[in-house]
Amino acid sequence: MATYIVGDLQGCFDELQLLLQQVNFNPNQDKLYLVGDLVARGDKSLECLRFVKSLGSAAQTVLGNHDLHLLATAYGIKKVKAKDHVDAIFSAPDFTDLITWLRQQPLLIDRVVEQGFVITHAGISPEWDLATAKQCANEVEQVLQYGDYQTLLTEMYADYPDHWHPTLTGIERLRYSINVFTRMRYCFNDKRLEFACKFPPQTAPNELKPWFELENPLYQQINILFGHWASLVDYPTPKNIYALDTGCVWGNRMTMLRWEDKQYFTQQAVKPYIK
Repeated sequence: MATYIVGDLQGCFDELQLLLQQVNFNPNQDKLYLVGDLVARGDKSLECLRFVKSLGSAAQTVLGNHDLHLLATAYGIKKVKAKDHVDAIFSAPDFTDLITWLRQQPLLIDRVVEQGFVITHAGISPEWDLATAKQCANEVEQVLQYGDYQTLLTEMYADYPDHWHPTLTGIERLRYSINVFTRMRYCFNDKRLEFACKFPPQTAPNELKPWFELENPLYQQINILFGHWASLVDYPTPKNIYALDTGCVWGNRMTMLRWEDKQYFTQQAVKPYIK
C-alpha cells in the first residue's frame, strides 16, 4: 500500500492518468490525495471530477479556489470565467451529482496522527495553530455541506479581513478561512494576507514573504502539503513544506509525491492548455 499526493489537476486529466500509470496505482490498495483545483483551465475538467469521484474511498481531495468558483457558477451566483473550460460539466447528465459531491469535500485533510501531514489547497495561516486551522476548516465545511451554502458562496468574494482574530464571527470569519485555505500566497511581515502578487518569491516586493517563511511553530511541527502556487515551482521550501503545484496547465509538469519514501514523480504537460 502506498500513499500518493498529487498537485493541481486544473482539468489536466491525461497527465494524471500517465502519472498513475508510472506508479502502477491500485485503488484497491493505494490511497490518492489531491490538493484541490480539480477543474478550470485544462480541457478535461469533467473527466477529472468523474474520475476522482469514482475512486471512492481510495481518493480524497480538498477544495481549491477554482473548485469553489465552480460551485458558485453551478448555483447561479457567478458566471463562468472565459478562460475556464468547464462547459462540459454543465451539460453532463451527472452534473447535479458531481456538484453535490464536490460541495461535500473538505478544506483540510488531517493525517497528522497516522502519517504526520496535513493537506490544504493554499496553506495554513501564520496566525493559526493546528487546532485553530481544523476548527476554521470545519466551520466552513459545515456551512457548505449542511448550511446556507449559497449565501456563503455569494459572500466569499472579498479580500478582507486580512488579519486573524479569534473574535471574528459570521461571514468575515468564514471568508478569512476560505481565503487562507484556497487563495493565500504572500503575507506582510505582520502576517496580514496579501492577494495581488502572484510572482515567484525571487521577484516579489521586499515587503512580502511567502506564508510559510513567516514565524509559526506549526510549520516546523508538522508536514504541510499544498498546491495553488504554480509560480513557486522549483523554489526551495522549508523542510516540512511541500509545494506540489508545478504548473501543468501552464505547460510545465504535474507532480506527485509518494509519501512513504518521499519520491517525486512528474509528468510533462502533453499539450499547451493556456496560451
